[in-house]
Amino acid sequence: MTGSAEISEGGVAIDAARAHGMDPDALRALVDGLDRNYLATGRLPHMQLLISREEEVLVHVTRGRARESGAALREDSLFRIASMTKPLTSVAFMMLVERGLVALDDPVSLVLPEFAHLKVGQRNRSKPARPMRMIDLLTHMSGLTYGLQHRTPIDARYRKLGLDEFQQARSSNEFIAALAALPLEFSPGTAWNYSLSTDVLGVIVERLAGMDLQSLFRAWICDPLAMPDTWFELPDDRVERMPDAWRLRGDGTLHVADLGVRSGFRRKGRFLSGGGGLISTTADYHRFTRMLLRGGELDGVRVLQPATVAAMHANQLPGGADIAALAVGDFGEATATVTGFGLGFAMDLATSQYYWGGIFSTFFFVDPIERLIGIFMTQMVPSNIYPVREQLRAGVNRSILRSLAPPV
Repeated sequence: MTGSAEISEGGVAIDAARAHGMDPDALRALVDGLDRNYLATGRLPHMQLLISREEEVLVHVTRGRARESGAALREDSLFRIASMTKPLTSVAFMMLVERGLVALDDPVSLVLPEFAHLKVGQRNRSKPARPMRMIDLLTHMSGLTYGLQHRTPIDARYRKLGLDEFQQARSSNEFIAALAALPLEFSPGTAWNYSLSTDVLGVIVERLAGMDLQSLFRAWICDPLAMPDTWFELPDDRVERMPDAWRLRGDGTLHVADLGVRSGFRRKGRFLSGGGGLISTTADYHRFTRMLLRGGELDGVRVLQPATVAAMHANQLPGGADIAALAVGDFGEATATVTGFGLGFAMDLATSQYYWGGIFSTFFFVDPIERLIGIFMTQMVPSNIYPVREQLRAGVNRSILRSLAPPV
């Protein structure tokens, strides 16, 4: 089912919600609470929220201003999804695994010879205990970092080189060369650190497939799944659909950080960041998450095998540990108290929901047991100020009247 239910003025498909075992009043209370606490107070400029169960859309809300001028957010708005790019890059890599072109245990240097002589530590002298492997990139146990961590001198060197920046004017090869010259924070496989790992994975995908990420995503994922609005570069004919992006000031007010009509995402020649470079729509991302919920298939198009998708949202951290036990830096976009990490996703070890978000405060989750999908779009940085994501997941969980989980 794809979701043609009638949506009420409050944004909830009342009859469909009841038919799918959800409390429409609780869903409406969730929507109203987000609106009251974040839009009405000016904490967020706008929001678009979609909740589906068994693939039928039960909540679809578009509220707030897209522009500083006050223009309303459009139903078909294009959002900077930032780190919600990572799941697409991870899926593309796992497609290569299924085709036998690479294995999870392969050393990264097999595809990136620039990484053959990496060193560990601030003095850039020590050899890692073992080579970096592909699975280390997928699980963020590679030893790489982000400049945004603001934790070590190595992070500072990332910032000086602008390695985190969405608009960095580098080729993929130049990006890898710059990164290979810097030391790792720790030996691969020994700790967890949110990092540029997925950007490196994107370059590996490009080299193995022999095409750039934009072309590859279109050919392998976006066109087959009918996702026409997912791009690295904002097409000229879609400029009016891109809202402004806001940044939170120290005094609690918002100011425009990136104008939609003059967005940096229109620039040519940018590094195609597999870790954070995409723009997309709620509708497109819903199709992507529906594919994941179905175990790799949508509308007769199979992207991955069910066993591969299951492995991606199973905890792959050593010994079944959670992130807190292994992390040396910030958790990034993680929200759950007890959080594992798979092959491109975080997962709540208590509920089996898997998820991720982006620095512009976008967020999604998939619940493979309760057959739920939630997608929240807005455009405000940073993403770690307000507990919107936790409130969204908790509100959806409270709305369940009939569990689909098998009896214990």
